[in-house]
Amino acid sequence: MNMFEKVIGSLNDKREWRAMEARAKALPSEYQNAYKAMQKYMWTSGGLTDWKDTHRIFTGILDLFEEGSAEGKKVIDLTGEDAAAFCDELVKDAKTWQDKYREDLNNSIKK
Repeated sequence: MNMFEKVIGSLNDKREWRAMEARAKALPSEYQNAYKAMQKYMWTSGGLTDWKDTHRIFTGILDLFEEGSAEGKKVIDLTGEDAAAFCDELVKDAKTWQDKYREDLNNSIKK
């Protein structure tokens, strides 16, 4: 089971994920490409472990991108020059796999 499947487990979560992906596909190509790149970055740079955080973060990006697209803005106008820092800021309060592994290690040593 990969990280994605561990986070998005229930049938309802999968439906919500598919709905978010459909929203992303409706965006102009610049925004679609940025969204996919941001997803990849967030999954591979620590990864999200909680569906609520994942849903909140990606829905927020989609809301921002839909609004920016409607206003004719470029992605960089919304994220700034450093898209990675933008993503890092979005996930700073979310629990990552690194956090989970750190917690598991500490708990196993305490036993």
